[in-house]
Amino acid sequence: MNKFWMITLGIVAGIVALSNLGPIIGLAVSGLIVYMGLHYYLKSVSTAARVWWAFVGIIGAISAISNVPAIIGVAALVALWAIYRKWNEEPVTVSKINDPFTNFERQWDKLTK
Repeated sequence: MNKFWMITLGIVAGIVALSNLGPIIGLAVSGLIVYMGLHYYLKSVSTAARVWWAFVGIIGAISAISNVPAIIGVAALVALWAIYRKWNEEPVTVSKINDPFTNFERQWDKLTK
């Protein structure tokens, strides 16, 4: 992929990621609330505590469902990461040592001596 298209895709992915920053943060907080509700639900002993932590987990799940557009933002962040890795990738060069034509010429020189 040439540099122009990588820059263009990087700019578009950056704009998408920035525009979905709010839902990404909301999804992270909702996931934390769901995790906290499930964790304390499993550790609680009394019925009242189990009902309370189940309620907290359900509220967190409803909040996470409302932040589904954050998945697009996370995909844009993954695309930015892939573009960054591709940009910094070393170009593949053919080594003189592994070049079959160079090896053939070297062997031919050894045979003709």
